[in-house]
Amino acid sequence: MKAAVVTGFDKPLEIRDMPIPRPGPGQVLVRMKASGLCHTDIHAARGDWPVKPRPPFVPGHEGVGTVERTGDGVPEEWLGTRVAIPWLGSACGRCRYCVSGRETLCESQINSGYSVDGAYAEYAVAYVNGVVEVPDGVSSFDAAPLTCAGVTTYKAIKVAGVTPAERVAVFGVGGLGHLAVQYARLVGGFVTAVDIEQDKLHMAEKLGADQVVDARAADPVKEIRQAGGADVAVVLTASAEPFEQAYRSLRRGGRLVCVGLPAGDAAIRVPIFETVLGGISVIGSIVGTRQDLAEVFALHAAGRTQVNAEPRVLEDVNACFDEVLSGHVAARLVFQF
Repeated sequence: MKAAVVTGFDKPLEIRDMPIPRPGPGQVLVRMKASGLCHTDIHAARGDWPVKPRPPFVPGHEGVGTVERTGDGVPEEWLGTRVAIPWLGSACGRCRYCVSGRETLCESQINSGYSVDGAYAEYAVAYVNGVVEVPDGVSSFDAAPLTCAGVTTYKAIKVAGVTPAERVAVFGVGGLGHLAVQYARLVGGFVTAVDIEQDKLHMAEKLGADQVVDARAADPVKEIRQAGGADVAVVLTASAEPFEQAYRSLRRGGRLVCVGLPAGDAAIRVPIFETVLGGISVIGSIVGTRQDLAEVFALHAAGRTQVNAEPRVLEDVNACFDEVLSGHVAARLVFQF
């Protein structure tokens, strides 16, 4: 099979011919139909974060394909099922987080394309207790970005507890942000979209954003406060500055939801006095559970959301990384097989 392999953090990915893997106990072999490119894949390939993967490895955690083989202990009924391979490859199922519906916090979790080989390949092995079935009403092309970008932003809106008529500021309107705009609107929020690229702001307007702010031309804090301040600010960028801007844009009782992960050990200053007197909450939100993803797919199958993505081929993976890093990709890139 053909796969894109990270051989070193300072090297471009290599397209290699590799043996088709065999599923072990509790696993399935999935023949890929589509695999989305998430900024996390770039961080993984460059070793940007404190906890690093170990080269060589195959990135990718937005994989969608059909089960072609099952390992021991997996019912044959799974054969032919179209499934998504998300970031949460597997969790222990026994810890306090797993049993309380917070499996993404499991300390024994396995992550697709990071701690195990992922979906940048024609075939991938996945744990059957980690995949999510893709309904007929969702194309493989759309399902790929929904598997991470969709479920991550859906979960962020969920944990923020957005209620109708609250103002939600979305910092970073790209692959994740264009979906965050839609989920915030679905629960009745008034949406402010913040970015530095005009194409992304136009996309946000088309998706129903009530206010757009070009952070390159205007101070987003001032613009949002003039509109009454944000009840919720969701930060999806891979740079640190927007996190502090988002915090300062909040009104009393506001919630800052941190989602994006800048390179390195980035930090923000949270003033204690303002946080206490203003009743401000700072929330970390990491992807979503299998149930969250099933809900994301159900909403998309019902026509409630749309995915903005462009097709690519795996051989161009390094050029695609450069495209994403340039900031000019409107939303998501998806490798098709």
